[in-house]
Amino acid sequence: MILNWIVSIGFAYVVGKLVSKIKLPAILGWLIAGMIIGPNAFGLMSNELMHVSWYETILHVLECAVGLMIGSELVWKQIKKSGTSLIITTLTQSLGTFILVSLVFALIFYVMNLPIYLAFVFGGIALATAPAPALSIVREYKTDGPVTKTLIPMAALDDIVGVVVFFTVIAFVARSISGQPMPLYMIPVMILLPLVIGVITGIPTGFLLKKSHSKGSNLAILIMMILVTAGVGYFFNEVVMPSPVLNFMLMGMSFSAAFSNIVPSKQLHKVLQDFNPILGISMIIVILNLGAPLDYKAVFGAGLFTVVYIVVRAIGKYTGARVGATLTRMPVTVQKYLGFTLLPHSGVSLIFTGIAVSVLQGPAPEEAVIIQGTIAAAAVINEIIAVIAAKKGFELANEFNQSQSDGILLD
Repeated sequence: MILNWIVSIGFAYVVGKLVSKIKLPAILGWLIAGMIIGPNAFGLMSNELMHVSWYETILHVLECAVGLMIGSELVWKQIKKSGTSLIITTLTQSLGTFILVSLVFALIFYVMNLPIYLAFVFGGIALATAPAPALSIVREYKTDGPVTKTLIPMAALDDIVGVVVFFTVIAFVARSISGQPMPLYMIPVMILLPLVIGVITGIPTGFLLKKSHSKGSNLAILIMMILVTAGVGYFFNEVVMPSPVLNFMLMGMSFSAAFSNIVPSKQLHKVLQDFNPILGISMIIVILNLGAPLDYKAVFGAGLFTVVYIVVRAIGKYTGARVGATLTRMPVTVQKYLGFTLLPHSGVSLIFTGIAVSVLQGPAPEEAVIIQGTIAAAAVINEIIAVIAAKKGFELANEFNQSQSDGILLD
């Protein structure tokens, strides 16, 4: 089983390189590799592998590591300049998507005599953005500029808004149709607990890194404290929480934001460069894991709901980002192209879908099938389109190969 996983990682790396040769993002290759070797195709990465405890534990650690790419950009001195604009634009694109998708599906379900609450479940799933695909493009093409600097902190805020809206919707749906309602107090816990864990472990990490003067000690400190962060998160996720729903990427983001605001900027850049190879491997594995559950056969079974979902969500994301950026007078490139970078969706959508299906499959199994079938097909189709669109957004904004001194670079 472990050998299968190692071979899968190597295969994804090679496919990513081949895809890069035709001027497409390597992440597209990693996603395609995941579908090819996943349980719905050749099965090298089986369902058994992806649900065994050691694999899930390693994945949580790597999700924490990927979160460093977001958190390291959340340096207060930098984000306070555009803090209000960032928050407003995040809300317009995320809540705008939720409202638009919910309204369109409410109309469709009303005509088809289906429960209207399903429309809000679709809206709650649709508003979230998966940060890892766009961030992998940032690394691969060394992007930098207004769009990149807006997207990275927005990825963190978008995750928070997504969790709030989705779990609020699910809590109310569960209370109305399920015999096991989700308590409302769980919503702030799911948001705040990962942030608190990350800050608590990130602050001492910052002071340890300030005293570090070598690549070896930098890596040792970061690896040790990422393991501590993931370990604390794992304890709360598996032992304390009624079900495992904590976001480990959010944990890693909070962890790195904490130490990034303590370590001097020049030293922070060196620390992140030292960590870059580990981040690269982490990105491949996390994206491979996103691709593996995707079923290529779902493309052929895509119906009206899937098409409507993809199109309306894209309109909501692009229009919402453009309206927010225009109202707050953000740079023209952000107004025009930020929306393209917000289209990747699959990882978050599949997690949210799994939770929604688990709530509905007992009291409303037919509705659960509608959600599962629609999002499964959308995840495959949308992710391929979204990765290409995100790359095009950065390209049109003229931000390729601009990163020289800030952030985590691709060697």
